[in-house]
Amino acid sequence: MSSETFNALLLDISNQLKEEDLSKMKFLVRDHVGKRDLERIASGHGLFQALAERGHLGPENLDFLIGVLQGIPRVDLSEKLQQFAGSERAANGGPSEEETAKLDIASEVISENLGRYWRKLGRKLGLSDAKLESISKRHPTDLEETALELLKEWRKSQRAEAQTETLLKALRDCQFNLTADKVQDRLTTEGF
Repeated sequence: MSSETFNALLLDISNQLKEEDLSKMKFLVRDHVGKRDLERIASGHGLFQALAERGHLGPENLDFLIGVLQGIPRVDLSEKLQQFAGSERAANGGPSEEETAKLDIASEVISENLGRYWRKLGRKLGLSDAKLESISKRHPTDLEETALELLKEWRKSQRAEAQTETLLKALRDCQFNLTADKVQDRLTTEGF
């Protein structure tokens, strides 16, 4: 997706936000942006820019904003982003909807169980030390968020090649067998 198209979508969403919507969004993202910066933000596109600067929003990273829009609740705008993400995934040959759902489940379970050993998994998945350091700086104290960010970066780098089986193999290669078993159990429970 071109950055112009992505920015046009964000501007369109910003224009549809009411003052009350923006206030609610600022409340939901206060831990991710910072109080001083939030006080200066007076528009949706200003908030989107702040989120992008902190790594929470980008053309291939829409999940955070989708969740915020659903939380205020502006489901109409979150659906617009989801449709855009789906068309982007199809255009770029991303993983199938079923594989994406499996990866989402696996990411959730892994982030809840990985803990401080997230770098070991990141290296096994082929992420560079520079990328791992960048992830660490974005989430210095929240290991669950760090693990989620790690998995997002891996998925972004793999595009259509991102597969749940690759994640499971990497977990087992790192001797994180309990976490791998939990992922498989959850996938089975969810009907995959």
